[in-house]
Amino acid sequence: MPAGTPYEDAIHPDLVASVAARMPGECELDGLGQLFEVLGDRTRMRILLAVSESDMCVQDLASLLGMTKSAVSHQLASLKANRLVSSRREGRVVYYACADEHVSQFMALGLEHAAGSCRAPHAHHHEDITEE
Repeated sequence: MPAGTPYEDAIHPDLVASVAARMPGECELDGLGQLFEVLGDRTRMRILLAVSESDMCVQDLASLLGMTKSAVSHQLASLKANRLVSSRREGRVVYYACADEHVSQFMALGLEHAAGSCRAPHAHHHEDITEE
């Protein structure tokens, strides 16, 4: 690889260039960071897990979570602003659901991964990292 070429210091410059070409842009990274920030709150995680099971109204969510309707509504507003939940009205009652199947799948996969971590032994295994 000629001097001055991007990734010339890499051991596998073609691999690095290939991966770099598929990396998301700043906008996508910002969106992903915001998603994980929103999901970093246990109450919002519980709400998403609940509405993954069934559409639920604020009163039922408040009862499930042992919170006030006002507190649940505040969390739902954050989830709705981040397009993680949707709502529909039936008379005077508003029901909340996961915004789409991606949200339900993401929560299910995340929970499955976390459950595996809870069952795994707490010993940490580190692989030796060697340079070629």
